[in-house]
Amino acid sequence: MVPAVWQERTGMPRAFIIVLDSVGIGGAPDAARFGDEGADTLGHIAAACMAGAGDRDGLRRGRLLLPHMERLGLGLAARGASGALPAGFDPAPDLAGICAHACEVSNGKDTPSGHWEIAGLPVPFDWGYFPRTEPCFPAELTKAVIAQGDIPGILGNRHASGTTIIEELGEEHIRTGKPICYTSADSVFQIAAHETHFGLDRLYQLCRLVRRLVDPYNIGRVIARPFVGETPAQFERTGNRRDYAVPPPEPTLLDRAKAAGREVIAIGKVDDIFAHRGPTRIVKGHGNEALFDATLTAAATVPDGSLAFTNLVDFDQLYGHRRDVPGYAAALEAFDRRLPELTDRLREGDLLVITADHGNDPTWRGTDHTREQVPVLACGPGIGPREAGRRDSFADIGETVAEHLELAPGRHGRSFLTG
Repeated sequence: MVPAVWQERTGMPRAFIIVLDSVGIGGAPDAARFGDEGADTLGHIAAACMAGAGDRDGLRRGRLLLPHMERLGLGLAARGASGALPAGFDPAPDLAGICAHACEVSNGKDTPSGHWEIAGLPVPFDWGYFPRTEPCFPAELTKAVIAQGDIPGILGNRHASGTTIIEELGEEHIRTGKPICYTSADSVFQIAAHETHFGLDRLYQLCRLVRRLVDPYNIGRVIARPFVGETPAQFERTGNRRDYAVPPPEPTLLDRAKAAGREVIAIGKVDDIFAHRGPTRIVKGHGNEALFDATLTAAATVPDGSLAFTNLVDFDQLYGHRRDVPGYAAALEAFDRRLPELTDRLREGDLLVITADHGNDPTWRGTDHTREQVPVLACGPGIGPREAGRRDSFADIGETVAEHLELAPGRHGRSFLTG
């Protein structure tokens, strides 16, 4: 329940970062290096909606309706990144904040790289990846996982969509007790297991073991993917996902805020992404709606000087990876409808930044992330409207927030708050 009354600012400013996970806007200068030249998550969704391909269950008809984000400059940011205004967007909105488009300099298009760079720390090194072979994991790694994890074997051992591989192997997993292990184009080792038949705590314990075992391979994350149900038609992943990430090699914006005595609230999977470094309070939730509610509560309750950092995972997890254009469109519209609930709760001196960590174009080939620029939409009481152009690193976001919070500047990026 979000408190109905909040206090006016009496001290230091506050900041809120919301990552719309995978809502890219095309135009990454190095997209060809990743096989993603031409990918455009927002642009292709908008075009599909105009063509009628975005309709589903009567949720929407015609153009993609994002009036509040358009006023914050979403269409202008997309035009700056890709060279084209998304279909149906207003070319001259009554701008209500600072808008920009940002390029990623990190050597990846994955979740940790994007979030770390947003928090002021680009990733200059290359992650390790598992090959597109079957089996994909090195034999010595698989052998160690089985022996040290005290399991009868593993299933999968290939690149796969998480929902698809659970449907294919879930019953065999329940019957044999072998966890389902798979990877993707990201630097990741994912383990799916049934919450009751295998056990949630046992899954977490296995993931902690695998986290240690994959360190020599420079793998960014090990992800626990628990699910429930008894048949393929019933299998469903739960909200008890956990990510076991490599810790950032340098202090991030979260570390700097914490060191300055600020409250740092991590909402969603943010705490996992930063390997539990930086946050002073952790809030979990299942799905965008619950995580948005948690952000509203933070806006109503956190003290002056605080930083709240939210990841809204459904865009990526439920719609991007599943190549679900109408679902993605509906999720964007649902967020936009609720956005005024948050902007209305901003106090004098607050800053809200809405951005993304990478793309995941649901019209693109495969089921992986896409290398794209991201929107940067900044607003709050006293924030004048203007276009801040192209930002050469996501780290500019972290430095903008640092300046707003009156923190010392970091080594990467530059603020766009004052020009």
